[in-house]
Amino acid sequence: MVFTRSASNPILSRDDIPDAPPDVIDATSVFNPGAARVDGRDLLLLRVQTRGRRTCLMTAESEPGPADGSGAAFTVRRELVELVGFEEMGREIHHVYDPRVTLLDGAWHVVLAVDVDSTCRLAVARTDDFRRLELVGKVAAGGRTRWDDVRNGVLFPERIGGSYAMLLRPNRKAIGDGPSSGDEIVLGTSDDLVNWRERGSVMSGRWHSWDELIGPGPPPVKTRDGWLLVYHGIATHLATAWIYQAGVVLLDLEDPTRVIARGRDNVLEPRESWEMTGQVPNVVFPSGLTVDHDADGFAGPDTELTLYYGAADTCVGRATTTVGRLIESCRLE
Repeated sequence: MVFTRSASNPILSRDDIPDAPPDVIDATSVFNPGAARVDGRDLLLLRVQTRGRRTCLMTAESEPGPADGSGAAFTVRRELVELVGFEEMGREIHHVYDPRVTLLDGAWHVVLAVDVDSTCRLAVARTDDFRRLELVGKVAAGGRTRWDDVRNGVLFPERIGGSYAMLLRPNRKAIGDGPSSGDEIVLGTSDDLVNWRERGSVMSGRWHSWDELIGPGPPPVKTRDGWLLVYHGIATHLATAWIYQAGVVLLDLEDPTRVIARGRDNVLEPRESWEMTGQVPNVVFPSGLTVDHDADGFAGPDTELTLYYGAADTCVGRATTTVGRLIESCRLE
């Protein structure tokens, strides 16, 4: 077993979401959190869904407990996160959701999915208190690599080759009569976090395996072996339902389009009743992690990593492992 689930799972459910009238009253679900470690506590930026199926963002803080927050309970702030400047997205916004949190250039940056009309865009925002998210800009790419429909963007925690870097999933795969999805993770680079260039493919889905459709999960972790990325994969070939799982891949530190090693198997899959039953059955969706780094900015092999994930689009789970165990999983072929 690569990950060990918390004994207190699910760590957050709809019953833990306080009313924040008039927007949130008797919330329907909470899932897909971004995560940050702030002053020794874990902080979660939550996707909360109302009974009207509207999406709001709220923040939860771990209460005093283990130093790494891996076993602590969470308290949800009784307020919505304020979105500042998002009218610049240029269209009617229907949902802002699935935040991915990265500490970059000494500031907290958040990449969010933004549903506008019949497509999805990415936005980059900045915050210093997780009460307000101020828009830096909408992610845009020009030319023949234009991103008209894109999801699951995650920023690297440092510049690579002098440029900002992001892993993301363009929605270029048509799935029957439904909306497009993605079976490829690509690398984008930028000088200003707004205008992006697609630098190349990182990896594609493996058909007839557990990760036919894929997308990046939490931001990559810097290790001396390479960038360690937890990603989500979807098995679509099963007759009953799609199954969302988590896997790992190791990318080159200087050229993240080069895959050093990619795990053969998933490292977390729906097994608990609350992961298999909910708004969207059979889902573990990795979206946030916290891990400590040494003085040189690397996470060592013995360092514990805490993963936060959405379960069945209904509640939040937590699981722990070590960096070394994930790297070992990458090298299993």
